Amino acid sequence: MKKILKIYIDAYSGLSKESWMLAIVMLLNRTGSMVLPFLGIYMTSKLNFSLEESGLVLSFYGIGCVFGSWLGGWLTDRIGNFKVQAFSLVVSAPMFLLLPHFVSIWGLATMIMVLSTVSEMFRPANSVAITKYARKENITRAFSLNRMAVNLGFSIGPAMGGFLADYSYNLLFYGNAIAAIIAGVVFIQFFYKRKERNVYTEEELEKNRSSVPERNAYLDWRFHAFNLFCVFFSIAFFQILNTLPLFYQDVAQMSRKEIGLIMGYSGLCIFLFEMLLVHWTEKKFTVTQILCYGSMVTGLSFVIFAFNHTLGFLYLAISLMSIGEMLVLPLMSTVTAMRAGMNNRGAYMGLNGLSAAIAFIVSPYLGTKIAGDYSFEALWLGTAVLLFASAIGFQFTVKALIPKES
Repeated sequence: MKKILKIYIDAYSGLSKESWMLAIVMLLNRTGSMVLPFLGIYMTSKLNFSLEESGLVLSFYGIGCVFGSWLGGWLTDRIGNFKVQAFSLVVSAPMFLLLPHFVSIWGLATMIMVLSTVSEMFRPANSVAITKYARKENITRAFSLNRMAVNLGFSIGPAMGGFLADYSYNLLFYGNAIAAIIAGVVFIQFFYKRKERNVYTEEELEKNRSSVPERNAYLDWRFHAFNLFCVFFSIAFFQILNTLPLFYQDVAQMSRKEIGLIMGYSGLCIFLFEMLLVHWTEKKFTVTQILCYGSMVTGLSFVIFAFNHTLGFLYLAISLMSIGEMLVLPLMSTVTAMRAGMNNRGAYMGLNGLSAAIAFIVSPYLGTKIAGDYSFEALWLGTAVLLFASAIGFQFTVKALIPKES
């Protein structure tokens, strides 16, 4: 017990107060993540959309994410991460309030696309902020702390959402709006005019340009190859946000409260163990190995979903998926940060964010299509194959990007 406690202390020590505050803002923002996990259920049960129609609408969320991720990265390099994050948090709040007033397929799809564009601008700007404020030797742990906050919020949000949805789906939208505005106020109050830690003088930037030519993020084909396998992983993993809740409802016959609890359990596991797991694996394995093992463990979780629907195995599967998420997602950001230059971190983070954004387009439509035309079992086995392919892809692409670290 003392050894585990020491590992926790070592994992958290050295993180800057700005890193902690970025995590707190993320926690407040993601505590309001009540809408997305229940959006498919909301559309099929209240709006009477078909499975394929709900998948189509969810794909528009991904289209907005693609544009928002690119736009957020592009703007961050030009006007700074503070303005982009503040805009995203403040403007997304009233959009959540408007969302329940759109009840047609194309009206809801359009509104969701606009909302996701604004909200997704936050992600690359926030990632750049982590690299600006974290101590250089603690960047991976700073990303993990941020993700820990995401998952604590995601454990609270869906659990609350499951109970609120039993009373009114509108309460989900209102909860998201309140959380976004609180996060925006806290962020602006703390970071307004705050000096960044990792800043470079014009002389240092010019010296870097002359000694090491900075890569063009949009022409970095080795990075694009890595990003492709990030897309594969994200398409598979983000079934957790769209088709998996439908599977829990239609196949496993779980209530909305039970769905909220099992998804909250996933976030709680990550909150409790991610920093510990990342701190331990950093010392035992290379970046390449961690990404490969994490992808394979996630693939195994979907194999379990395909063959056993009893409650105990559902919790075993979501536990394995949580472990895979803890291993893979923080390292995606770390690899991206290590590949980026001094002047184009926003572009690199935005491009890496596209992996999640593209997944939000492909994952819901493809997932609901396969589940509707064939079965959820076929979907889960195909998802597992995609994750094993991601493991193989990471094995080759990461070594090409950061050979010394992998």
